[in-house]
Amino acid sequence: MSMSASTPSFIDEPSPYSSNEHDDVDSLPESETSSSLESEEDSDAEREWRESLEQLELLLTMVVVPYLGKYFGRKCAYWGWSKFMEWKYPVEVVVTSPAAFKGAGAVEAAASL
Repeated sequence: MSMSASTPSFIDEPSPYSSNEHDDVDSLPESETSSSLESEEDSDAEREWRESLEQLELLLTMVVVPYLGKYFGRKCAYWGWSKFMEWKYPVEVVVTSPAAFKGAGAVEAAASL
């Protein structure tokens, strides 16, 4: 038994250009309606909203959170270290002259260069 060229086979892929009268798939309408235009605008706006949220999330995770973590981490470490040192060595330090204190720090910094 021979198969004719017009009979579709299960092995061969159907040609996208061939039209079959018995297709169950509905074709798309030729003209766009106002509801489809509104849904396109909604989907564009929704897509832009999601993109802006993704950008905001990247900004937070890559810039803001690490910077704040570094800042507050150091603050917490300095506070904890000072509390520990006050507990271990209960000494009170009183600066009588802030200008002399700053000057001595500047001289020490210049001497270490």
